[in-house]
Amino acid sequence: MQGSGYLFLMLPQLRKLYGDHTPELKKAMKTHNQFFNTNPWVNTIIQGIDLAIESKEGAESLETVSGLKTGLMGPLAAIGDSIFASLLPAILGAIAANMAVQGNPFGVVIWLIANLIIMYIRWIQLPLAYREGTTLVTKMQGQLNALTDAATLLGVYVVGALVATLINIQVPFVAHIGKVTVTLQNEIDMILPKLVPGLLVGLIYWLLGRKKMTSTKAIFIVIIVAVVCSALGILGKG
Repeated sequence: MQGSGYLFLMLPQLRKLYGDHTPELKKAMKTHNQFFNTNPWVNTIIQGIDLAIESKEGAESLETVSGLKTGLMGPLAAIGDSIFASLLPAILGAIAANMAVQGNPFGVVIWLIANLIIMYIRWIQLPLAYREGTTLVTKMQGQLNALTDAATLLGVYVVGALVATLINIQVPFVAHIGKVTVTLQNEIDMILPKLVPGLLVGLIYWLLGRKKMTSTKAIFIVIIVAVVCSALGILGKG
């Protein structure tokens, strides 16, 4: 997956360390072209530690480096996915989008500032990891799981809040019992406000967990259902 990309980024430094057309360079290239997969926002942390070790130990450290890459790519992927791919876009994207819809140009500014900050964080990761070397792994070892769990929990709360604020579905059924008019949506709101949007989102999550169901198929299903519901007057504004 990302093995060839990892090698491409490392190759200029590997040539400086081992020289061109040397057995050590060939061995290092084979090592770094093996399977690698992590979040692209945090991959330079692994590369910085990798370079620090190889700069000190040379080709003899390649087995250690391979194990380090395998051990770190999973935990760092969980952190990167939770924070940079889910949490920040969900929170800041929702805020910026709502402001933009309301005609406030500061929504665009918020989104640009957030992305500039993320780019800066990515920029400083490599030299920081290179300076700290293997000690960074020791420092991070007890904090990776806690940080991942905290980010995941916060992301769940944010998604729940977005469901309640951004999804508005009204049930149009109205019953006339004698002189009494019963609106089904009011009765549902008395049980639990935003119950229908919550159930709909739960159904989508359930669909995503089914075999042969992909996110692309789920998106098309949501679009089709939204069009049908809008035509029937079921989908509310929001």
